[in-house]
Amino acid sequence: MAHTFARKHSAPFSSRSDVFFGGVFARLSAWNAARRTRNALSQLTAHELEDIGLVRGDIDSIADRQF
Repeated sequence: MAHTFARKHSAPFSSRSDVFFGGVFARLSAWNAARRTRNALSQLTAHELEDIGLVRGDIDSIADRQF
């Protein structure tokens, strides 16, 4: 005689872990976007930054808006 066991998944645990890992992924993505923005703006000359209305001191505040 064969016995079958159905594994029950707990929806509350699953959704909590999905939210947790989704939040971790979102924060990691935002951090990476800020890092890339900061690096790209840092590569520009003072004249290029002035052309887009920024000064070197604005770079961190612009990048941190994403994070």
